[in-house]
Amino acid sequence: MDQSPGLVIFDMDGTITRPFLDFARIRAEIGLGEPLLESMLALPPGPGRDRAFAILERFESEAAEASQLNDDAAEILSFLAARGVPAALVTRNSRLSARRVIEKHELRFEIVVTREDAPAKPRPEPLWLICERAGVPPSRALMVGDFRLDVVAGRAAGTRTALLTDGREARFLPEAPPDLVLCRLGEIRALFPTPAG
Repeated sequence: MDQSPGLVIFDMDGTITRPFLDFARIRAEIGLGEPLLESMLALPPGPGRDRAFAILERFESEAAEASQLNDDAAEILSFLAARGVPAALVTRNSRLSARRVIEKHELRFEIVVTREDAPAKPRPEPLWLICERAGVPPSRALMVGDFRLDVVAGRAAGTRTALLTDGREARFLPEAPPDLVLCRLGEIRALFPTPAG
């Protein structure tokens, strides 16, 4: 029986692109700790919250403009497209920054979900939304990311999970290990059978 994914969901910063966001600088300028986005959303509506999001969006915009694709990113998206396997993007970033990354690098995702569309990872809702739109059950989806939030979100949503290390030490919670550890995105190809002939 073919156990290959029917849908591959990618994180953006640090997965599709090389990591550019300096979260320590962002937290210092905003004046909030971790988890940053959740701390910002907990602020009461008003100037303080507006200022925090303006700072975050400035950093995200600069990162999108300076972004570089991660190794194998374009190639694995082309591979999935040739196989007819939908690829989705899920990010805690804004829709504007995600759109800029996609346009800059001429990427194609069937589905893109940002923080404006659903509660952010590690909540499972953005992954459920992607699976619903793709018509693929979570159990047939693979969540690929470079950080523990991606693994936690995938496990909560019921997807398989893959942690991308880019050759570094794996960073994930011992109580929530990923199903797979990838040194490079291109290793996803091994999950799909070689066509006959």
